[in-house]
Amino acid sequence: MLTLLLLVIATALVFEFINGFHDTANSIATVVATKVLTPMQAVGLAAATNLVGAFWGTAVAKTISSGLVNADVIVLSSQVIICALAGGIVWNLFTWWRGLPSSSSHALIGGICGAALAATDNNWHALIWAKTGASLGKNSGIYWKVLVPMISSPVAGFLLGVLIMGGLMALISTMNGAGGWLGRISRPRWVNAFFGKAQIFSAGYMGFAHGTNDAQKTMGVIALAIFAAQADGTLDHLPAWLAFMHPASGKDGIDKWIVVSCALVMASGTAVGGWRIIKTLGHKMIKLHPINGFAAETSSATILFTAAHFGMPVSTTHSISTAIMGVGFAKNPHALKWTVIERIVWAWLLTIPAAGGIAWALVRLLRNYGWA
Repeated sequence: MLTLLLLVIATALVFEFINGFHDTANSIATVVATKVLTPMQAVGLAAATNLVGAFWGTAVAKTISSGLVNADVIVLSSQVIICALAGGIVWNLFTWWRGLPSSSSHALIGGICGAALAATDNNWHALIWAKTGASLGKNSGIYWKVLVPMISSPVAGFLLGVLIMGGLMALISTMNGAGGWLGRISRPRWVNAFFGKAQIFSAGYMGFAHGTNDAQKTMGVIALAIFAAQADGTLDHLPAWLAFMHPASGKDGIDKWIVVSCALVMASGTAVGGWRIIKTLGHKMIKLHPINGFAAETSSATILFTAAHFGMPVSTTHSISTAIMGVGFAKNPHALKWTVIERIVWAWLLTIPAAGGIAWALVRLLRNYGWA
């Protein structure tokens, strides 16, 4: 059983690594597309800021570890958790290969839900749909923590992108009309120079916000596996070199070793990069200038940071993609490439059921062989 637990942790860290290079594009696509930073500089910035952000709270991790699966119906075994992670990994690799910026968050959530359903013979009560409780917060469960943010975060990303870009355009237009030195600094050359510098900070903010949200999701999975191992007695006879695995923070806490491991692995994955998705986000939807990149990154990062505060595992992909759409719409609605956007939307809609279906099928397959 200890071997299985270690396999779960290893698989979770593989998912975290893939999440890092899969979602690196979300953090740095715009700053690369605007040529403010080279790809290598952008990856370095994203890796560093992801690492810092990963240490900023554990609210999202607690949602994953105790806010999705009903412990009164099922305690997920190590085998089932491995299948859940595998569902997310397979879908992430497929969408990366196809260059589609799908959501690693929803791939993981879909995998957990699909695996839990298969393990309980499709008992839908195995999932926490909506719940009020002191440990989970007033509005918790899949409905409040997953489905509502799944709809609201893309909408918010689009609207915030429109508002920030529209506000910046109005400010520049006013300065230009004022003449004098204000008119001079509102010329395109000066605007590009200023926002070229400002975008370095917005890209850093984006990387930090990505770390606060995405790194925590795998922390939650590892904590879930540790809780299950504690319940079945796996942790009762740990060797001395693994004594740190005993939960020190209680059922609703995330131990420091989990936080550190996930933060370092995600930063390493981020450093590898994700160039296929960068091409889609940074170049195919709309031509970006530094002011557009600044507006999109600031919009998306604000949504991610706010969601992490409330323990909502929202999609970095959703927020940055729709922020870019919003910025493009404010700039010129006719400049958006709707065929590319349509492909992205389909990837969003399919992610949870696809990852969940893969995990469900894996659990059922392993059951046929007596392993799950």
